[in-house]
Amino acid sequence: MPLLLLLVVSPVFGQLSDKTGLLTRLDVNTSGHTFEVVTVSNFEILDHEFDKNEKRLTIFIKSGLEDNLGEVTIPQNLLGGNFTFQINDVESIQKFKSSERISFITLNFTGIGENKVDIIGTDVLVGVKEIVEVVPDEVTYEDPGGGCLIATATFGSELAPQVQQLRELRDDKLLQTEYGKSFMDSFNAFYYLVSPQMADYQRENPAFNELVKVGITPMITTLSLMDYAQTDSEIISIGISLIILNVGMYLGLPAIVIMGIKRI
Repeated sequence: MPLLLLLVVSPVFGQLSDKTGLLTRLDVNTSGHTFEVVTVSNFEILDHEFDKNEKRLTIFIKSGLEDNLGEVTIPQNLLGGNFTFQINDVESIQKFKSSERISFITLNFTGIGENKVDIIGTDVLVGVKEIVEVVPDEVTYEDPGGGCLIATATFGSELAPQVQQLRELRDDKLLQTEYGKSFMDSFNAFYYLVSPQMADYQRENPAFNELVKVGITPMITTLSLMDYAQTDSEIISIGISLIILNVGMYLGLPAIVIMGIKRI
């Protein structure tokens, strides 16, 4: 079955709180394709169902909080148009915005325990051809990480341009080469050990979050140079150059300034 988007296993965050943004990626399988729906919420996602005939995405949740908040990002070619919503089969008014590629839905409702959220659109599988025969033994790369947790916490949303830039660099450049995949395997093994805790701390401490933003913005800017890399060798050479550049920027430049101050 061809994957339109990569399967991602979300890291475990532990017990939910009203300050925790729990990232979950849902794989919606329909018409021979797999679509990725992303949620960031303060409740747990138990399961989901999709009915293309009813143009309905159903999300089953469990919450330990009375006030439930969540963001849902849905690909337009899966479900789009004008949305209506139901919470536990009762019509509910929720906010949403749509672009050419995605619909961004903000959920805000009350209720502790298990709840059911129905998202109903007017357009379904736009421009998608149904695949009847599935090619067996197709090899796909599974990214063991989740979203860009620290960048999402820093810039406030998965839809922030900086977060999109990092995701596109990963998906469109690094994961398209063997060296890039090997690098991401090693990077994710470390990154997802520390990033959930750091992202939580950023949300709880706005001042610290601002420091992180100031710190990582120059690095994200330099990563735009990777757009010029097309081959494995170019990815390696530009990648090494960026590492040297950022080491010099974050370590070398402060050291030079400190030495200059001492000489005065």
